[in-house]
Amino acid sequence: MLVTDFTYHLPQDLIARHPAEKRDGSRLMLLDRSSGSISEDTFCNLQSYLRPGDLLVMNDTRVIPARLFGRKQTGGKVEIFLLRREPGTEERWECLLSSSKKFKEGHTVQLESGMTAVVLARCVSDNWLVEFNGSEPFELWLEREGHIPLPPYLQRDDCSSDRERYQTVVAREPGAVAAPTAGLHFTHELLARLASNGINTAFLTLHTGLGTFQPVRVTNVEEHQIHTERFVIPPDTAEAVARTKSAGGRVIAVGTTSARTLEYVAQQSGSVVAGSGEADIYIYPGYCFKVVDALITNFHLPESTLLMLVCALAGREFVLEAYNEAVSRGFRFYSYGDAMFIS
Repeated sequence: MLVTDFTYHLPQDLIARHPAEKRDGSRLMLLDRSSGSISEDTFCNLQSYLRPGDLLVMNDTRVIPARLFGRKQTGGKVEIFLLRREPGTEERWECLLSSSKKFKEGHTVQLESGMTAVVLARCVSDNWLVEFNGSEPFELWLEREGHIPLPPYLQRDDCSSDRERYQTVVAREPGAVAAPTAGLHFTHELLARLASNGINTAFLTLHTGLGTFQPVRVTNVEEHQIHTERFVIPPDTAEAVARTKSAGGRVIAVGTTSARTLEYVAQQSGSVVAGSGEADIYIYPGYCFKVVDALITNFHLPESTLLMLVCALAGREFVLEAYNEAVSRGFRFYSYGDAMFIS
């Protein structure tokens, strides 16, 4: 398969640069794999397309304010992008560093409110190990001074409202640098209505990494190397998946992050079991899903691994037909855009 097999034309004005006024006020495109039908509704009516006994599996990761701005001792501007915390420490992080001149070990960056960042060493993947030092715990400083890492295709700086709207209402485990965007459409009220209709919800954690934004730079789909992301599946979630399957209900992944985590664990063990680790599963057409029966997702970038995953579940031609239909109907695309339910 060629990467160019997963492309479509998207007018720039259909990229949603800001969230909808109401989370569940987004439009919902409905794809039925059995009939091949494409229809639409509003996300707040999601319960009309779910059944008692269905299980929604949501990612409860929380986006950290991972973009930091400072200056070198020479006065040059620096951007620091946090990737992941060094295990067993509070102040050491693997980071991307960006400035007009190259970095060297020992360089110090001055940040806001007296915080400094010391460049310790280069990592294997050309990232840098950085230690943060200040008069207060780094986590407290970061929550106040850091910037929400909006996707680059939004082409704007973050604002105060993004601190709430670029998080799901179930976000509770800090560690992601990108939101699990399918979950952005849910409200507490919608989740309560679903529960009252016999639709269950379970949670896992996948800390979405920077690889979500990185383009596929190979010609053939199979040659791409997928990034790894940290995950945790609690015992309650593993048990909920097993109960749902044995009772004949559907396991519905809320987002590609939930889908990848469930399928990674099932691929390793044959079933969903509780545990944690680094998921590096790469799903594209030809993959046989072991756990996920249906998917709630946003509209993804052309030639992206996320679009490939959706095509693996619903078929490339059907999905691209739906994307072209969404363009013609003026749906909003990407992180702050509208949603799709593939049943």
